[in-house]
Amino acid sequence: MSDNAVKPVKKVSKVAYVLLALFLGGLGIHKFYAGHTGLGILYLVMTLILVTAPITGILALIDFIIGLCKSSDENGLIEV
Repeated sequence: MSDNAVKPVKKVSKVAYVLLALFLGGLGIHKFYAGHTGLGILYLVMTLILVTAPITGILALIDFIIGLCKSSDENGLIEV
């Protein structure tokens, strides 16, 4: 396997991703939706450990802003 291996990119609805990041992002639901199960589990575990819950909220807000800034294709999909 070469070092230049490219991960397959998943396209998801921009509106759905951004809304999930805004309202349920602290739980990592937007990560599950995007197909990043490992990160979704990490967000969920960090939220359940109440001390780190504000961190996941901040990370979800950052994901929300990044999702808003990404340009969508003609079908309203973005690459995540």
